[in-house]
Amino acid sequence: MKIESLRRLRGPNVYLSRPAVVARLRLEELTGVETSDVTGFPERLLRVLPGLAEHHCAAGAPGGFVSRLRGGTYFGHVTEHVCLELSQLIGRDVSFGRTVSAGDPGCYDLIIECPVDEAPGSRVPRELLQAAVGLVLSVAGGRTASWSSEELAARAEREAAGPSTRAIITAARRRGIPVERIDDLSLLRLGWGNRRRLAWAAMTDRTSGVGIDIAGDKQVTRRLLTAAGVPMPTGGAAATLDDALGWFDRLGAPVVVKPRHGRQGENVALHLSLPGQVEEAFRAAGEDVIVERHLDGRDYRVLVVAGEVVAAAERIAAHVVGDGRHTVAELIEQVNADPRRGDGHSRVLTRVSGDLAVVNQQGYGWDSVPPGGATVWLARTGNLSTGATSHDVTDQMHPEVERLCLRVSALLGLDIAGIDLRLPDIAAPVPPAMSDAEVTSGVIEVNAVPGLRMHLAPVSGRPRDVGDAIVRAMFPAGSDGRIPVVAVTGTNGKTTVVRMAAHLLGGSGLRVGLTTTDDVRIDGRVVFRADATGPLSAQMVLGDPGVQAAVLETARGGLLNRGLGYDWSDVGVLTNITADHLGQDGLATIEDLAHVKALVAERVRDGGTLVLNADDPWVRTLVDRPRVRADRKRVVWFGLDANQPVVVEHLAKGGTAYLLDDGWVLQATGARRTPLLRVAELPGAYGGAAPHVVANALAAMAAARAVGADHEAVCRRLAEFDPAVENAGRGTLVRLGDISVFVDYAHNPAALAATVRTLHRLWGPDRCVAALTLPGDRRDDLLAACAQVVADGVDRVVLYEDEDPRGRMPGEVSSLVEREMRARRPKLTALHAQDARDAVAEALGLARPGDVVLVIFEKLAPVMELLADLGAVSAAEAPLALPGRAPTAVRSPGRSLMGNGRVSVPGYHA
Repeated sequence: MKIESLRRLRGPNVYLSRPAVVARLRLEELTGVETSDVTGFPERLLRVLPGLAEHHCAAGAPGGFVSRLRGGTYFGHVTEHVCLELSQLIGRDVSFGRTVSAGDPGCYDLIIECPVDEAPGSRVPRELLQAAVGLVLSVAGGRTASWSSEELAARAEREAAGPSTRAIITAARRRGIPVERIDDLSLLRLGWGNRRRLAWAAMTDRTSGVGIDIAGDKQVTRRLLTAAGVPMPTGGAAATLDDALGWFDRLGAPVVVKPRHGRQGENVALHLSLPGQVEEAFRAAGEDVIVERHLDGRDYRVLVVAGEVVAAAERIAAHVVGDGRHTVAELIEQVNADPRRGDGHSRVLTRVSGDLAVVNQQGYGWDSVPPGGATVWLARTGNLSTGATSHDVTDQMHPEVERLCLRVSALLGLDIAGIDLRLPDIAAPVPPAMSDAEVTSGVIEVNAVPGLRMHLAPVSGRPRDVGDAIVRAMFPAGSDGRIPVVAVTGTNGKTTVVRMAAHLLGGSGLRVGLTTTDDVRIDGRVVFRADATGPLSAQMVLGDPGVQAAVLETARGGLLNRGLGYDWSDVGVLTNITADHLGQDGLATIEDLAHVKALVAERVRDGGTLVLNADDPWVRTLVDRPRVRADRKRVVWFGLDANQPVVVEHLAKGGTAYLLDDGWVLQATGARRTPLLRVAELPGAYGGAAPHVVANALAAMAAARAVGADHEAVCRRLAEFDPAVENAGRGTLVRLGDISVFVDYAHNPAALAATVRTLHRLWGPDRCVAALTLPGDRRDDLLAACAQVVADGVDRVVLYEDEDPRGRMPGEVSSLVEREMRARRPKLTALHAQDARDAVAEALGLARPGDVVLVIFEKLAPVMELLADLGAVSAAEAPLALPGRAPTAVRSPGRSLMGNGRVSVPGYHA
């Protein structure tokens, strides 16, 4: 049994609304073997992992999985449950798992939930699965099986978000603000687009860099605050030992020595009374120090966020209390047994290590047994990083102390600051600084990016939701940080719909981020060129601070292999669901494909809009799916048949639809009909000869209007849509002398049928030639269906292969296609070419004056470059002489192809 592959679904996916990993598991020697076939397997497994007895499995109650074990279940299912149990044992709180057949005998996909904010590159899921496989194999083989969780638990804890970061994440999600953790860092992106904000622990994108630098230099902080009259202990900087000893002589004992640029209390020495101690502390602190008078009193931290004091805590240095029986070392072990303590900053408290020098100064050693009630201090400072504890005192703070802290944070220009004070009591006012008197209490330090742990889980007193205070400061007045998001999926039409929708929204004055099968565009400019229909591309747009609305093409591959790139959208568009990609990624039927596409509809927020194709029977079924919850959303239908029963019923209830009726694109709401644009004026629709383009335009208008685009702006912008520039490669028409060339990306039966029908309407059934390639990753029956569509539509064809055969042998696809075409049309002329350039040249050679050559491409740019080299011009520049008609100019702005004297014209689908 082994894991063949593993992929992470980063967001909501077809299995659940949270991240997951999908592991391909091959059972090998355990193929066909059930747990009941292996004597004693359930009992041995339960001895190793007794927690499995609580797993519900399909029974829905504890013990369900054990029943399956004893009754007989396959070992893929067992591995799933073992992995979930191991996850729990290392503190990784996940509960969802599923095992599904991957098609081949003994091959399964294990879907295991991941913590929402686990780093995408984390090795923990793979190592957990490998540990589960090893454990199951050992138990099945009768070998001694054991598992140590310590190393993997430590890795998971290191990679997990720390308490401060978790507090901000939790507060943001409670407000409905999208949160994205960047890798395994404490860096968070909250919100989307131009409402996006960044936070790194307790630092935001509005935190002053100058303020951070000031707080990071204790001498600069001292000078700035003392000049403003803030009470601080007398002292100053020392870059040499002589300087440090000079300060000691002037100040008198006791003094404090600390690094000028130190953090987290490291190498801070308190209550120094001898020159030798000062020298030792100077060396330990890095020989660039601050020497200042030691202030007696209690150690307090006050947290200021955006001009508001949100929490205050008293910090008590790490210590143990004797009981007359246990040694200091044993008492430390007892303290560290507290599950709240961990290494570093991973938990709300840090493990205590203890400073032997501090212990020795009190007359104890590690093996000493302190008397009952005796306090043994283990560290000099009250920093949580040295094991100190905190006690909330927010409600006890005197108003004068609060005002002092607000003034200090303002003086340094920090939006978030941790103010350290030494005071007799925080409930009493701080005496003002006086030039002729020694300061006995006041501010001892200011911290930029302060830790939040002490306020989140104090040992005593009320926990403070300081994460919420930070989030409120970043997103005031109830903002959820979201921008309008339109997600579009379907089999055909996706690319055209998103391009049209983005164009329409741009007319409303919005800067639109767009993802398509070709690229990512921000405000109309290409910023990334690739197939950009997955979650990473969506995040690229949503994370751009210049974007005010997002339009996301969302394809099957991204949904299955990576999940969604967002949690909720405002508008979900389903163009159509037809046979394509069957046989890939476990998709065997159109119903399987519909299940995947339905995810886009499911993740439309309550109150959002579903834009659905009323002409497509599979799309119509989506409103009845329980997970879609159409009753909580606004449904808008679009379609070419105004008499479609679902539309008629919808309008009778006062609903809205976008329809084609009597040569007009119109909006219907109840009994009201609002004409929007004549089909004859719709760019790329060829006067209605390409009805699929009309359907795409209807979907795009519905989406834009749902986001709030103005009615008149939508009509105006739709008429201005330039397919040559904004939708190249989807129904692009050019002229080479007396021959027309129609370039399209149709690559499945439905798309090819729509394209061929358009050509027949414009040129007639006997004037069509094709240069054709089809993707090799399609199932044979789908390739055969494509071949039959083309054979019915053209009588001359040149076949060529994609550069990427996608797992096929060279020439395999074109041979299959030719065989199917000849079976359909025996007298068909079929030639083979080496590549796209040769295929286009051969097809042009087969064409007669007045014919049209359909070019189906793998990559658009080489085809357009070839046509430009051959002298192709736009259809607008060379009017068409359609058979039986007067010369007519196809509507196009007449721009040049590829941007340099070369033209591409109108548009269509994805």
